[in-house]
Amino acid sequence: MRPLIYTSFSFDRKKYPVTTKSRQKSLVSFLLAIFLSASLFAQETGPGRVPNYPVPYEFPTTDNIKGVLKRVRAYYEETSPQTIVNSKTGERITNFTSYNPAALPSDGFSSEWSYTHGVVLSAFDYISKVTGDESYAALNTRFYNYVVDNLPYFEKGATVKPGEKKGNWGRILHFEALDDCGSIGAAMIKTYLSNRNNKYLPIINRVDEHVSKNQFRLADGTLARNRPQYQSVWADDMYMSVPFLANMGALTGDRKYFDDAARQVLQMGDRLYVPEKELFDHGWNLTSADYDPRFYWGRANGWCLMAMAELLSVMPKDHQSRDKILHLYRSMVRSLANLQDGTGLWHNLLDKSDTYLETSCTAMFTYAIAKGINEGWISHVYGPVALTGWNAINTKVLPNGAVDGTCEGTTFAHDNTYYYHRGKSTEATHGYGPVLYAGAEMIRLLQNERFEILKAKPDAVNSTYHFLLKSEWPKK
Repeated sequence: MRPLIYTSFSFDRKKYPVTTKSRQKSLVSFLLAIFLSASLFAQETGPGRVPNYPVPYEFPTTDNIKGVLKRVRAYYEETSPQTIVNSKTGERITNFTSYNPAALPSDGFSSEWSYTHGVVLSAFDYISKVTGDESYAALNTRFYNYVVDNLPYFEKGATVKPGEKKGNWGRILHFEALDDCGSIGAAMIKTYLSNRNNKYLPIINRVDEHVSKNQFRLADGTLARNRPQYQSVWADDMYMSVPFLANMGALTGDRKYFDDAARQVLQMGDRLYVPEKELFDHGWNLTSADYDPRFYWGRANGWCLMAMAELLSVMPKDHQSRDKILHLYRSMVRSLANLQDGTGLWHNLLDKSDTYLETSCTAMFTYAIAKGINEGWISHVYGPVALTGWNAINTKVLPNGAVDGTCEGTTFAHDNTYYYHRGKSTEATHGYGPVLYAGAEMIRLLQNERFEILKAKPDAVNSTYHFLLKSEWPKK
């Protein structure tokens, strides 16, 4: 290490008269010498040759991932007993011979009829398929049986009115929006295909009636809302509708559902997808149309990518819209890889690095990228993006299984200030399902025999991860 350089000046005032100007030059020279010495000192005592990663740059194991999934599941199970209670006294209702107007489903996430719970239940179904652990799928059967066994009690005892809610079952008696039924309806179809409980079918058919016939649409058939502006299209609604339509196609074999699902992706994309950014604007409305202000909110883009993954998984391989949907998927992944933060997380507003790093969109992107690689929809070179995304997610799952750092529910807004200052917490349930999905897909990726994964060496000056497609290389 070089010492600081101290410079002294000595002058013979008779031989070398010192003027004001020369004093100024001497002072400037002195200060410059100190500055240069300090700069050299700072360079030599800065970051070392071995990178100091803010999130461990390590290779996850399937056992570690399964451990995370079990923690999240345990936290979820503890949130509600899934009973019917007297909302005034808090006591459990066990006698259903006469209707009690104070009766409501018990509080807690695991008893909600909600779109965020729908993502969790779809993820549980998927984890069981990936790991063979049927205890996850059993939670789906438990919840949906809880609903269908108790719903007749509310149906016969209540006057069904538009907008009426039944505690955390919301508008289950009268669907008014895609949020009320689409996501959790998709998970119900998946559960029905596993247990064939025919009691589920009346609700599934009622969800279909709302999504396919009753929900407001634009003149071209695009699903929309009349809020907050007249004739508004939300990126969120791609997930609130497309997975249900896709799974209705899988359930019935009727191609019309795949056609409608594909139409929603492409026509929402016509209004929301911005080719220069390769991202989706959060919303569009008829009033501002082509000049609508654009906000690239993380979770909205996550909803879109997850919806496309769901559709691509079940739609016919020869469907006429498949290539267009794949283009949207691939281009989004390309953009997202570039926007990923050095921690492995993504920002709440994707293109604004001074917004906070957010968990739910990170989990959505990690899942969708890993899924795309596993299915062959995108190149395997994106493997490290998914891997570092999972490592970042791992830091957001607390010891008790709660998922931290998730942005609160967010409306379609028109100013940066609103998006910049959205709250985040473990109580924002939008992150739980995506984290479960991401874990399941990462297990698939690590076990995918089509790839050889070259691992980064710990404490190395220059070492990274490479996913190699075995079929591209000469046999050893």
